[in-house]
Amino acid sequence: MSVISRSQEYLSFRSSIPQRKLIVDDDNSKEWTLYEAGPKAVKCPLICFPPASGSADVYFRQVLGLSALGYRVIAIEYPIYWTMKEFLLGFRKLLDHLTLDKCHIFGASLGGFLAQKFAEFSFRSQRVASLILCNSFYDTTIFQQTNSAATFWMMPAMVLKKMVMGNFDTNLMDAEIADSVDFVVDKLDTMSQQALASRLTLNCMNSYVEPQKFRDVDVTLMDVFDECALSNAVREEMGKCYPDAKKASLKTGGNFPYLSKSMEVNVFIRIHLRKFDLGQFSAREMSKDEMDLMSEAEAVSF
Repeated sequence: MSVISRSQEYLSFRSSIPQRKLIVDDDNSKEWTLYEAGPKAVKCPLICFPPASGSADVYFRQVLGLSALGYRVIAIEYPIYWTMKEFLLGFRKLLDHLTLDKCHIFGASLGGFLAQKFAEFSFRSQRVASLILCNSFYDTTIFQQTNSAATFWMMPAMVLKKMVMGNFDTNLMDAEIADSVDFVVDKLDTMSQQALASRLTLNCMNSYVEPQKFRDVDVTLMDVFDECALSNAVREEMGKCYPDAKKASLKTGGNFPYLSKSMEVNVFIRIHLRKFDLGQFSAREMSKDEMDLMSEAEAVSF
């Protein structure tokens, strides 16, 4: 068991934040897993999409840290979906079930790609208020697996796990980053073959994002300067896709900075969400004193 899994912080999270299971499709096998904290009065929460290798609780430090500051945060884990359309329709049904017209999405790697696809899918009646894309991509062809993606469903779980985590050498990382990898490996070991195969299918099937369809959605691109699974060329292409995006750069963090450098990540999330604080798409519940102070500050700056 990883250091993080044994930590008091994680054990406190699991004992204080209930795990919810929701079925919103006609197919009862399509089960969403959610961890949620923060005020229910907030109608535009931050929803966290995990990478292909992650479960919903990879975001436990965002759920705990941000909800303590008044943010409503929902970390999710996807059902087994084999096509992009299935996923997009399923997530829309989840938002409808939660009675959420809009949300902010933090998405890492595959999670960031799915977040972009949902913003593209819902552009006519936009359900996404903003996006924070962490170590993400906009075109699945970068993985050079589009031809074999259709066969992932029948591959043994061990082969799929090696595809996801085989390139990580924790001996070359600092302790916090190594601990984050160990935690994700723990979670990967509990994932069924079908769940992992479906994630990798969505990750590698031939698909790309058309960002021009959701130009009005605020975007922050979050990257690390140290080693991660995505090349510098992919990061540069993301920058070209979103020329007006804000940049959030971490000196280190590896593939899972929301675990290894959670305090820095949470600060960047708060900076991203700050512009929404006084509007209808605020992700946090503010006290009257806070609202008065912010209104005064805006008046002075104006």
